Amino acid sequence: MSLEKTIIRIHMSEKANRLLEEENTLTLIVDRRASKHQIKKAVEEIYGVKVAEVRTLITSRGYKKAYVKLSPESNARDLASRLGLI
Repeated sequence: MSLEKTIIRIHMSEKANRLLEEENTLTLIVDRRASKHQIKKAVEEIYGVKVAEVRTLITSRGYKKAYVKLSPESNARDLASRLGLI
């Protein structure tokens, strides 16, 4: 699976915004077949940040959601601002 197809979109909600600001965590909707290692690699290469941890879950709508915690040297708020989300 290519890196571009791993990440479907960035998910923004009140909870995702709180995680972004307080826990330095991005919330993404990803391909259901993507593993945590593939998600980590895709985020690091596409967005140019360092990832500390990836947690995933399958939503009730059938999407795979990934919570990607960035390392302290990478700032999720700056990345969201660069992407035009904030």
